[in-house]
Amino acid sequence: MADSAKPWFTVLSALCVLGLTAPADARVDASSPYSKAQTYSGALRYVRVGLGYEVVEKDPDAAYLIFKYSAPGGGKDSSVTGTLEVVEAGGGVRLFVNLPRMPEYQERMFRDGLLKKLRDEYGAPPPIAKKPVAPAVPPDKAQPDPPAPPPAGD
Repeated sequence: MADSAKPWFTVLSALCVLGLTAPADARVDASSPYSKAQTYSGALRYVRVGLGYEVVEKDPDAAYLIFKYSAPGGGKDSSVTGTLEVVEAGGGVRLFVNLPRMPEYQERMFRDGLLKKLRDEYGAPPPIAKKPVAPAVPPDKAQPDPPAPPPAGD
């Protein structure tokens, strides 16, 4: 009876492992030190001119691109539809790269190439403006406590 349970155990184990693995639909992101408009226009030039990919759809207002991506060394049969989004979030700019059915390192290489192009085109990013900190008041200049009210009289 133990021998007849082995095939079932193997099948169930394989199904569990397949169910727990994440799909190969990774999404890589990064912070951009440039404005949303600079990042988007640099990304469009990088995809269209730098890499020579076909841009299928673009929307400058929403700052996204849909393009045909071919892996280096791959033929036209291996192309996938890639997306690039530029989003303003938390006072900064983030970009998201998605190349379905491609290994994550392809998305990282694409992202890193774009960030390099932005640095090459726009130079060093502008310094991040820090919020001014209120100066500490020295103890001798501090306002004295207001006088206590007089005690209530009978």
